[in-house]
Order: sequence, then C-alpha cells, then structure tokens
Amino acid sequence: MIRAARPGELELLRQIEVAAGAPFRDVGMDPIADDTPPSTVVLTGALERGGLWVAAEDDRPVAYLMDDVVDGEAHLDQVSVHPDHARRGIGAGLVEHLAGRARAAGRAAITLTTFVDVPWNAPYYARLGFRALADDELGPGLRAVRRTEAARGLDRWPRVAMRRDLGAGDP
Repeated sequence: MIRAARPGELELLRQIEVAAGAPFRDVGMDPIADDTPPSTVVLTGALERGGLWVAAEDDRPVAYLMDDVVDGEAHLDQVSVHPDHARRGIGAGLVEHLAGRARAAGRAAITLTTFVDVPWNAPYYARLGFRALADDELGPGLRAVRRTEAARGLDRWPRVAMRRDLGAGDP
C-alpha cells in the first residue's frame, strides 16, 4: 500500500535509508553507504509540502519516496527500499505513484539525478522509462541540483540527470 508518510515515521525512514545504502559497499562506493540519511528536518519539510510517500506492509513503511518540483517538473529526490523488501517492484510502484500524482498536477515530466554505473540506479530508471539528459537539456534547477551534488563529492562516480516524459499514454 502506498500512502503519505506520517510524522511519527521519520526515524524509521532514516533507518530504511541506511539499510538501503548498504549495497553500495558491494560496488566499491563505501562513502555512499556511509552517507548520513536525510535529517528529520529535511523529511519534515518534504512531508509538509506533500512530497514524502511510503510503501507500507501491515501499515509499516518498508520503502519511501521523497519528491519536489524542479524547473516546473516533478523531481524524484530519493527512493529507498529496505533490502529485506527489494526486488518486489516496490520502488517501481512508488515511482509510478509519483508519475500519477505529477500527471494529475499537470506536470509534463519527472526528473532525477543518479549514478550512471550502479545497476539499481541509471539502468533501473531507464527500464522505468527515464532517459539520460544531455548537459544542454538541463534547466537552471537541475543544474543547481548537480552543483550541490558535486559539492557533496558525489561526482567521484559518474552521475547523470534523467527525465521521464508523462504523456497521456504513460502508465
């Protein structure tokens, strides 16, 4: 079941983020695995703007998605699935839920930034209908997101901005 996150679940979402980051060790990205999860302040901000959603089993979150608006389009900030619940389509379900909400809000697309060579990052999003954006396709908001990521050291590994257009026939 996908539903809006609740204020009392923010620490659990942080725990999901830590667990979901652990597999980055398997691809030599220990600093990403060790990265601090979003603070409760950041999560509260997302919750208050209606951009924090969970996939729950027995009403307990097992995954979450945080979104925002960048350059007038829906922007997927983060989607994390606890490894105990991975490979069941939960992350894809959260992305599809975002697509439905974005379409209902009149957005033409969803954007995101991600690692190029991590199997559950860019290749995964490509399977969900996202395409890599060339540098000249980035709006000022996405450029700012990329600058912030670079300042955090994330460009130590190749990254890409991606876009999924939300046409009438989009699922």
